[in-house]
Order: sequence, then C-alpha cells, then structure tokens
Amino acid sequence: MIRLPALAALALLLPLAATAQDRVIATRNAPEAIGPYSQAIRVGNTLYLAGQIALDPRTNQMIADRSIEAETRQVLDNLRAVVEAAGFSMSDIVSTTVFMADLNEFARMNAVYATYFPTNPPARATVQAARLPRDVRIEIAAIAAR
Repeated sequence: MIRLPALAALALLLPLAATAQDRVIATRNAPEAIGPYSQAIRVGNTLYLAGQIALDPRTNQMIADRSIEAETRQVLDNLRAVVEAAGFSMSDIVSTTVFMADLNEFARMNAVYATYFPTNPPARATVQAARLPRDVRIEIAAIAAR
C-alpha cells in the first residue's frame, strides 16, 4: 500500500519527467546531431545551442561551397533554424563562441557574421582550433535568452 506522502512525492516528480523532455529542442530544419548531443536545450528563458557546422539540413552532408563565407552563412542559417524552433529569434542570442580552423579568415567570416547581427550583436569569443569535426572551417555555438 502506498502512503499519502509517497503519492505526493510521486506527483511532484511526474511534471519533472515531462519538463526534461520538453527542454530538448530538435528540428529537421537544421542538421541532425553528429554525436550524442541535442541541437539545443532550453532551461527556463535560456536556450543553449550546440555548435553548428556547415551541414546541409536536407542531406546532413557538407555543403558544396567550402569557402569561409559559405560555411559561415550555412552555420548561421542552421543556428537560426534551431533558435526559431525553440520560439526564440536571432536577436535573442546573447553570446556566441566561434571556432575557426584558420584565424587568417577572421575578417571574411566577420563580414558574413555581421549581416546576421546588424544591431546589438551578442558577446562573442573566437578561437582557432587545431581541427574541427569533418574538417570544417568554422563551428559556432550560442546562448540565447529572453
């Protein structure tokens, strides 16, 4: 026989199970994860976005144009798809971390990046990485908040 306090405790845990599932954001408008991670996780009014690379969401394959400009556009389009799937917008992004294979391409990446954040751009860190998944030129992770 289950006692009343035990039932009350169980009743408190049931919403947590539903909430945990609701926190995971997944959309077919962005590439599937290439590892054991979620496209994004929502915690309250904050959205944590996994790093995106220049995969075509229709094929989950690298885009044909491997220039830093094309890769940056695809990465930011992928981030936008995940942000919008969560009910956020690009203007809600408060921080990005940009990983680049070659910082000599920084100015070219930056020119494309600026078109996605024309006013009040998010805080940002940009670092050069020795190697990125699938040998891409760029990966961007982000945090959005409302």
